[in-house]
Amino acid sequence: MNPFERAGLAPVINAAGKLSSLGGTAQAREVADAQAAAAMAHVDLADLRRAAGERIARVTGAEAACVTSGAASGIAIAVAAVLTGTDLGRVRRVPNLDGARDILLQRGHDVDFGAEVTQMIRLGGGRPVVFGSLERVTEADLAAALSPDTAAIVYVQSHHCVQEGRLALSTLLDRGVPVLVDAAAESDLRVWIDAGADVVTYSGGKAIGGPTCGFVAGNQTLIEACEAQQRGIARAMKVGKEQIMGLLAALDRAVVEGHADEVLEGLRAGLAACADVTVVPDGAGRPIRRVALQLPPARLRALVQFLHDGDPSIRTRNHELDKGRVQFDPRELRPEHVPIIVGRVRQFFFEHAC
Repeated sequence: MNPFERAGLAPVINAAGKLSSLGGTAQAREVADAQAAAAMAHVDLADLRRAAGERIARVTGAEAACVTSGAASGIAIAVAAVLTGTDLGRVRRVPNLDGARDILLQRGHDVDFGAEVTQMIRLGGGRPVVFGSLERVTEADLAAALSPDTAAIVYVQSHHCVQEGRLALSTLLDRGVPVLVDAAAESDLRVWIDAGADVVTYSGGKAIGGPTCGFVAGNQTLIEACEAQQRGIARAMKVGKEQIMGLLAALDRAVVEGHADEVLEGLRAGLAACADVTVVPDGAGRPIRRVALQLPPARLRALVQFLHDGDPSIRTRNHELDKGRVQFDPRELRPEHVPIIVGRVRQFFFEHAC
């Protein structure tokens, strides 16, 4: 059944992965049920936020945590927290702040995930300072960028980033300023806190399998300052009781990609007759495997458009099209999607034979 038919929309088969542009994740029944139950009841939101923060802190191993409307808002809120603390006067002036407000960012981390990281920094009142080159960032580059105006360093863990030649998180620590990590799509909820990050921001609607929301976790002082932003910019990024309860249900549920291996093998076997097919690891080092299909770039773009325009619309992972490779991500697929995808790819080759 297509739940979006009432809005006049065709169904979508998501072979691209857990992308915000496709609604994040298809939630487990218990996650959806938790949201539905919350929608029909009342609660003191401050109490719920406090309880949720305590629960998230236990899961992540952080001193404290608070819910956000997503990982992107978490960046803005964390930057604002660094610059304002819990001073309500400064909270209300964000983003128009004085004082030290330079936020350092490696050039290979200056990415656009649908919006630019630097814009999230500016929303929080920071002034982005990008250092190093795309090919290489050195400790000398970092030392030259640090100044009395430096307020924090942002580290982005994402497949969007340049993966080689960047400074490791450990190199950024102990520089006299907080280090904020954007780990939006990561599944390991402890590794960055354990590594020494002051604040980490996560998406609730990606690897965690929850609704569209998120959280920041980190040291007590900065998280209290993050929560203080509810009287400022975070008011425009507020999270409802439904999303909070869905997030908690997702955290309580073991993250199990139950059908991923079955789907992966079905796609690999089914597509192997059409083109050069391989199983590839995630470029950012996450424990994810995908099926990659190799074709000349022009022909590949035609295939991607053909899949996109059909009914149902099949969405693929397209960031390597210029290299002649498209990926099929199994995490949001069910076994019954495999013959549909394979059939459509074969149809393309039949109708567009060389």
